[in-house]
Amino acid sequence: MSATESTPKPKPYAVPGVSMRDLLAAGAAARAVSTPPRAPDAPGRRPKAA
Repeated sequence: MSATESTPKPKPYAVPGVSMRDLLAAGAAARAVSTPPRAPDAPGRRPKAA
């Protein structure tokens, strides 16, 4: 038996009790609070309203 055959393969890690929906919501919330606000548009460069 070679060394690679005896090495256990890591299993995917899952947190019991946390749903995928909660994980995705937490990621979206983290992205929202870590994104800086947009700089205001320069005066006179606003698109004309139709």
